[in-house]
Amino acid sequence: MLKSHSCGELNRDYVGVRVTLAGWVNRRRDHGGLIFIDLRDRGGVVQVVFNPEISESCHEIANSVRSEYVVRVSGEVGLRPPGTENPKLATGDVEVIASSVDVLNSSKTPPFYINEDVEVDENLRLKYRYLDLRRPRMKENLLLRHRVVKFIRDFLDERGFIEVETPILIKSTPEGARDYLVPSRLHPGKFYALPQSPQQLKQLLMVAGVEKYFQIARCFRDEDTRADRQPEFTQLDLEMSFIDEGDIIGLLEELFISMMEAVRPEMRMIKPFPRLSYSDAMERYGTDKPDLRFGMEIGDLSDIAAETDFSIFKSALISGGKVKGICAPGCAAYTRHQLEELGRLARDFGAGGLVTISLGAAGGSLDDLTLEMVKSVATKYLTLEQVKKMAERLGARGGDLLLIVAGEPGQVNTVLGGLRLEMGHRLKLAEPGLFAFAFIVDFPLLEWSPDAGHWETVHHPFTAPREEDMSLLDTAPERVRGRHYDMVCNGYEIAGGSLRIYNASLQRKVFRLLGYSDDEVEERFGHLLEAFDYGAPPHGGIASGIDRVVMLLSGEETIREVIAFPKNQGAVDLMVNAPSSVTEEQLAELHLRLREE
Repeated sequence: MLKSHSCGELNRDYVGVRVTLAGWVNRRRDHGGLIFIDLRDRGGVVQVVFNPEISESCHEIANSVRSEYVVRVSGEVGLRPPGTENPKLATGDVEVIASSVDVLNSSKTPPFYINEDVEVDENLRLKYRYLDLRRPRMKENLLLRHRVVKFIRDFLDERGFIEVETPILIKSTPEGARDYLVPSRLHPGKFYALPQSPQQLKQLLMVAGVEKYFQIARCFRDEDTRADRQPEFTQLDLEMSFIDEGDIIGLLEELFISMMEAVRPEMRMIKPFPRLSYSDAMERYGTDKPDLRFGMEIGDLSDIAAETDFSIFKSALISGGKVKGICAPGCAAYTRHQLEELGRLARDFGAGGLVTISLGAAGGSLDDLTLEMVKSVATKYLTLEQVKKMAERLGARGGDLLLIVAGEPGQVNTVLGGLRLEMGHRLKLAEPGLFAFAFIVDFPLLEWSPDAGHWETVHHPFTAPREEDMSLLDTAPERVRGRHYDMVCNGYEIAGGSLRIYNASLQRKVFRLLGYSDDEVEERFGHLLEAFDYGAPPHGGIASGIDRVVMLLSGEETIREVIAFPKNQGAVDLMVNAPSSVTEEQLAELHLRLREE
């Protein structure tokens, strides 16, 4: 090794010890006679002192180095003079008195500060990602990711799981997103696909008798990027045989509680994780991935609205819709401009409009509320008693603002769900440092696609129907519930899974409902159906997005901050300039020709 110690490990215990360090110049300070360099490696930062009275040659070299030079230093560890200690550094009580120094490599001036946590344009950071990863925040994110993955591996190994790698080049089969295709040189006109997930492969491992499988799997989906989505991503993939939903849910809850306590012990969790049905989550929060760090639940006002003379409410109810609302605490004093902004936001979410009701002065009791204190375009159509009933239903008090939407039930839930998250963010209602996990269960198995003219799966086509709903596949597919479960946290879906179909005839039946012909089923899924004929066990599993989990644990806002070399929002790798053109010779080898636009 070119160094005997890490910079970050030095403390009072090493005083008098001769050490050799190697790393990057984090900061250089010339105090006239003495030169101080803060030397940085992965372990931390330590101050090195260059005194010309000890070594003139070392002092000359130190005078020539600049930030991000790579140097090796030898010297003796000593205590800093009283009053010069740095409590912000783990090594702040000591310094290294240099007796020799070598410049291992010089550095150009970096395009942004590495030793300061300042805002830098993301595209510039991604172009010079190898420099960005030197910054303390990014280093901590990589270390956190390492600890999370190591914990998962150790946890599952202790419980009898074995890690099995599955192929990256596979067959293109529908998984819910667009495949990345890889042309075959040896088989002209044919293509591999990069796996969207190892779904069918892990089911085949269950047929193979593995029983408890996991993998830290690389997955690929050709879809638009966003804060929590990348073209390539990593997930914990897990499958078990001879289990039911409770076994998977219990295992995952134990895993995440243990992992949080190990890697983020300072954070708070709500334990045990609550379980909500899909319908309950949609009715109360307007989404199947609710943020449970704050209340502001959606309330159904339809029965109260039916008693009013307000035509907007009446017409929505007559057409089979609902009237529902949420309470924004302390927002009764919102200006006309602010209320109009909320109306535009509601329309962006899909509402025809938004009814707002301001409830008088802050802190007042509803008992003291008068109709004159209520501000709303709807007041002329509502009685004071009806306003109070709505306020009570939504848990409001004086000084609060009611946000009410009328329309088709699903649309109303979606709009209010979006408004709830926006108001929760504006009002800072979510408790910092709180992780609110929950399981969402009892999803519908299928939903009708008017455009496609057939049923589509809510999860994926391998999800098993609930036993008690099996007969409804022939008579009322929309009422069939799947044995599907998601785990959510702070408004993000971080895991999803199901018990699988393991009977070939039932799987064929579901494929037919999804609009596949028998020939298509055989072409795309024949290998799986044939395997089911050789004693497939009952099985199920779940997958959790590693990138998304680490993003939440690190407090970052995008998964790009916890991936070493991510693509930007346009799915471009700015560091290596990918995707890129290829030569005509490469295309010819793959039997491909680009079409002129």
